[in-house]
Amino acid sequence: MSDASLIWSILTGFLAVNLMVAVHGIIYGRSLTKKLISLSIFSDTVYMFFIMIGYRFIYPSVPPVYVNLTTREMEYLTRHGVDPVPQALVLTGIVIGMAVNALIGFGIIQAYRLKKSVNARELVGYEEGE
Repeated sequence: MSDASLIWSILTGFLAVNLMVAVHGIIYGRSLTKKLISLSIFSDTVYMFFIMIGYRFIYPSVPPVYVNLTTREMEYLTRHGVDPVPQALVLTGIVIGMAVNALIGFGIIQAYRLKKSVNARELVGYEEGE
């Protein structure tokens, strides 16, 4: 196994663990604030995974800039160029995620203002033992 392959495997493993921790926080976290933080971690992990998909596993990689290329340079660019589509999707996702997090954060602030609690179980009226 080459060094690059080992590094990619370790990075993928860390992303999988990060994803599991975020999902656990979203599902089992009682505080809405912790759920929002877990949701942000989840989305950032997915964005990193998309960047990994777009990144070519060939070293060296080059940005996808097309300027009067010869046939030889174009061939090199197709073998070593980074795919720009996942980068565009991640950029769009970051902007949308920021807006969604701001909306959820506003809802959490309003829940605290009205109910004096951010505990999800208290807000829905769930009581232990039912």
